[in-house]
Amino acid sequence: MAPTAPTQRPTMRHSSAFLLPSTAPSSPAPGPDDAAVAVVVLNQPLPRFAPLLWSRAAVRVCADGGANRVFDGMPALLPGQDPDEVRASYKPDVIKGDMDSVRPEVKEHYSNLGTRIVDESHDQDTTDLHKCIAFIAENYSATNKSNLSILVLGALGGRFDHEMGNINVLHLFPSINIVLLSDDCLIFLLSKMHTHEIHVEKSIEGPHCGLIPIGMPSTSTTTTGLRWNLDNTSMSFGGLISTSNIVEEDKVTVTSDSDLMWTTSLRK
Repeated sequence: MAPTAPTQRPTMRHSSAFLLPSTAPSSPAPGPDDAAVAVVVLNQPLPRFAPLLWSRAAVRVCADGGANRVFDGMPALLPGQDPDEVRASYKPDVIKGDMDSVRPEVKEHYSNLGTRIVDESHDQDTTDLHKCIAFIAENYSATNKSNLSILVLGALGGRFDHEMGNINVLHLFPSINIVLLSDDCLIFLLSKMHTHEIHVEKSIEGPHCGLIPIGMPSTSTTTTGLRWNLDNTSMSFGGLISTSNIVEEDKVTVTSDSDLMWTTSLRK
């Protein structure tokens, strides 16, 4: 009997082109797949590029106290504009969560502007980010889910348990392209079910990067495009993990027998 050919993994492509500046705020996010963008805002300071991503999003959801950050932070990021006009222009479509952090006056302000308020205080088993991702996944057109990128602002920094909860959400929704963002870096999941092509926008990201096996060890990870490539390399906590690596090429490829976290630094 002839030997069975190895299973070919489908290729998943990733790009941070949504962070590239554009001449017009209403321009769609550039990128090879013209992915639709949803923005989720958590209760941490807004990154400097929040107005750009907000303008490119098809849907904008604030996770509970994230509404406070938009209310306070958007005018601070746009100091040359009238604060009331900024708050009217940068209105979330939905505020969702257990409502233990959003200020009453902020909730009332956005409710009066037509923002949908979804109180899920009865659910204490999932995080506010989990609630928001599930809401977007349930309400977004099924035909577009494979082409949807959910950009999470304020996902990194602050309490470490919150950060770990946010990283756990990536594992809970592995089929959705979710990107955790801060002023300093971005993180997304590389599923073991795919071979990954990461198209690096060197004007806005790098050179530092990392591949981290959060969840379970990897017995075989192979990369191209890095200064210190991995070649069927084992990685685990308590052993080797690829931190402080350097992006050398415009395209990085990753294949692994385990889900990995990809992280890269963002230029300021």
